[in-house]
Amino acid sequence: MPRFIIEDDFWSLFPHAKIGTVICQGIDNSIRDVEMYEKLLQEAEKEAHKFLSLEEFSSNPVIFVWREAFQKFKTKKGARCSIEALLKRVKNGNHIGTINPLVDIYNSISLRYGLPCGGEDIDTFVGDIRLTQANGNEPFIPLGSDENAPPYEGEIVYKDDNGAICRCWNWREAQRTMLTENTKNAFLCIELIDETRSDEFHMALKELSDLVSHNLGGIVKIEVLDSNNREITIFG
Repeated sequence: MPRFIIEDDFWSLFPHAKIGTVICQGIDNSIRDVEMYEKLLQEAEKEAHKFLSLEEFSSNPVIFVWREAFQKFKTKKGARCSIEALLKRVKNGNHIGTINPLVDIYNSISLRYGLPCGGEDIDTFVGDIRLTQANGNEPFIPLGSDENAPPYEGEIVYKDDNGAICRCWNWREAQRTMLTENTKNAFLCIELIDETRSDEFHMALKELSDLVSHNLGGIVKIEVLDSNNREITIFG
């Protein structure tokens, strides 16, 4: 049974972080109702404007906290938290397009709650998955690319025994582990570093879980990791 382990070197940088996981087993991620997911995303985009109340984009709290976090470890130049990338598109009036149900669902939750969400296909994992500082030689093929772009030494990454699966914490995902229409078992996560938003974090996890369960079936389980609970068994 694969485990998800958050290593000590992560907690040394972010002792108060929480990582919420939604483990999905036996889901049907095939695309059926595109219009429903387009509507879900459009409504989430409207709600996301509440996180952009300040004129200066980077001063808005949900963006600022992640800018600060990304200064604590080595990152690729220009790398930004996934929620910042989504909110920039909203601010510029660029709609978030549909990809597949799981991705559309977690993007909608990310926009509605102003929290980074991501997901991977569990059946592509090799060994355990870890959130840790990279040693710098992990293979990594970014989504949409075929060239190896390994992380920097000390960069926060999700990785398994075959290499990095998400660089700069939540900036860029790997081609190898991406969610597709054929995904049956998925590892979804929501990341929190602003302790004042714990209630919203738990609400977001519950809503993410409910949306997946209602629309895609299967068995869905929520687990929250923090400095007192540093690993879980993904299935079991």
